[in-house]
Order: sequence, then structure tokens, then C-alpha cells
Amino acid sequence: MQKITPELKDEERLFFEQALEFALQQIAGNLPVFKERFPAPASHDLIYPAVPNTDWTASFWTGMVWLAYEWTGEGKYLEAAERQLNSFRQRVVERISVDTHDLGFLYSLSAVAAYRVNGNPAAREMALEAAGLLAERYFPEAGIIQAWGDLNDPEQRGRMIIDCLLNLPLLYWAAEETGDSRYSAMARRHALQSARYLIRPDHTSYHTYYMDPETGKPLYGNTHQGYADDSCWSRGQAWGIYGFTLSYVYTGDPAFLDASRQLADYFLAKRPADGIVYWDLIFTDGDGQEKDSSAAAIAVCGLLELSAQLPTDDPGASGYREAAVEMLAALAEGYTTKDQPHSNGILKHGVYNKPRGWGIDECTLWGDYFYCEALMRVLGEWQRYW
Repeated sequence: MQKITPELKDEERLFFEQALEFALQQIAGNLPVFKERFPAPASHDLIYPAVPNTDWTASFWTGMVWLAYEWTGEGKYLEAAERQLNSFRQRVVERISVDTHDLGFLYSLSAVAAYRVNGNPAAREMALEAAGLLAERYFPEAGIIQAWGDLNDPEQRGRMIIDCLLNLPLLYWAAEETGDSRYSAMARRHALQSARYLIRPDHTSYHTYYMDPETGKPLYGNTHQGYADDSCWSRGQAWGIYGFTLSYVYTGDPAFLDASRQLADYFLAKRPADGIVYWDLIFTDGDGQEKDSSAAAIAVCGLLELSAQLPTDDPGASGYREAAVEMLAALAEGYTTKDQPHSNGILKHGVYNKPRGWGIDECTLWGDYFYCEALMRVLGEWQRYW
């Protein structure tokens, strides 16, 4: 177990315990509904429809069930999480929608979690199979893992995105499990390329960047989900805060801590009055834009991990921890579905993809997961799945 708990006052602890109890209530209520099927990536009118395991987000539901089991020890959560593994096994064996770097999301929160929490050997093999598929997406000349689609598709070829930093832990884990350093070498090189090309000089981030896969030549950056190519998509900045820190955890390379701190400082400087960012950091109060609670939840987890990795005498350690606790408290106070009894989600006011009109001002499955992970982090020791 990893000690990552910030010091809390008694009233803070009680507040966060009550927040987690509400989240557990929602998870428990969803167990009978999401057995063979999974919640959609985003809700509709704050209700998640049931969909097959074909999207990049299915494992966030499974991850929440594992968190619930870890916190409560109740068999109903263990049974549900292990039942869901059958779907992930089918997906990797039958190669269902695996042309994506999101294999890291999918199998870290399902199979790796199962192996770390419960020592499930079949889950270990499934996760290693997924890691092998993820490694096939690596272009050695460019030093990147392609984000989406057929590796020969000219529209997608050579595209990396900042989200991939959360997919890299599957490769780091596979290297540790197998002793094959090729996995970790790929992950580290991709993270270094991300730091070099996705982070701009002003410490904002591109969502996506193209490289020539044959020559390794850097081409250009743009956005897929942000407001503009030169703006800063909030969730991408949060992925970077958390993802670069995780690469530091596995490699010990201080360049990754530096990258995380750059992104964290900019993110925190752009918080509006209530502490919860808008869907793009170009916006602030009065702009008439939507918040993205999921970006805040991811950032909380990243800031807590960053704080835990810094030396205790580093002034940033306490500052990042305090900012994370403040943001988590703001989410728990004003951004949950406690006042929406019809909802089967947890965290409202999220945005999936504003430019494409997807999941705007709704619950998002990853937002729910990272909110629950953040609560676990502040309340106790937690077995990291990443």
C-alpha cells in the first residue's frame, strides 16, 4: 500500500467520508444495471445508458467497483468487478475495438487492478496481452505511441495526444512483470516526446501533436477537443499533471516532475472563483461557458500524486496538496448529483467533447472515477492501479 493521505482536520475527514458514502451509494445502486453492459461515456439528462464494452471508457466503471471493494471489503463489489473481467477478456482475445492507445485505460483499471488487489493470475495474463497490443502502436523513429485508428490511416498516422500519458502505466507495469525493458523504454520515450512537443513555452499544452512516423520529424500541434489549436483544453492539462507524475514514479526521471509542475502551476493559476475550471482554460467567469468537473477531478488526483512524490521540504508539496483538497471539497460541495435523485451518476457539470456536442454539462464516467479515486486518496491508503 502507498501512503498518499494528506493530513485532514476531523471535520474535513468527516465531510469527505460523507462524500464517499454518497458515491458508494450510487455505485451500489448501479450494480444490478451494469453487469454485462457498461455505462456510456457520458450521461443523458444525468442518466448513463447501458452500452457494450466497445468504448475507451468502460474500465472507469470497473475501476469504481474495485475502489468500492477496497474501501468496504464487501463481496458484492468483488463479485461484480470479477464478472466484468469476462468482457475485457473477450475484448482483447477477439480484438474488439483495440485500435487505440486507450488499452492503458481499459486494462489498468480492470485487469491490472484485479491483479494488484486480488492476485488474479488470469487478469495478469489479460493485461499483458493488452500491453503487447499497445506496444504494437509504437513508432520507434518518432518515439511515440499513435493515439487512434489504423496505423496506416493517413489521417491518424503519427498522432500522439496528451491523454496517452495515462495509458503508459500499463507498459511500465508490463516491464516490471515480465522483465522486458522494451515496454518501459517505449513508455519513457513517449513521455519524453510528450514533454518536448505537447508542452508549450508558456506551460500550456497541445491536446494533440503529429510526428512523421518514418523520420521522426515533428510536424505540428492542434486540438481535437479544445476550443482552438492555440488554447489549452482543461482536461488535457489535467491528464498531463497526473500522467507526467506517473512516469516519474516509474522512471525516477526528474524531467517528468518538472513537466508536471509546469502544467500544475498554469492550471491552478486559471481556476475561477469556485476553484473548478471551465472546459478550456481560455475561459473564465462571465464567459458563458461550461465547467468541466472531470478535469478538476483528474487534476486533484495528479496534484495529490505530485505532492506525494516531491521532497517533504519542497514548498510545492504542501501547496499542491492544499490546492487539491480545496478543489475536491468544491466538487463534493457543489458538483455532485446529491440534488438530482433521478441520476445514476456521481459528478455533474462535466464536458465530454464540446466541439462535437457530446456530453455537455453531464456526468462523465471518467469524472466519476477520478472523483472516487481522489476521495480514496485523501481518506486512506490506496493501492494505485496506474
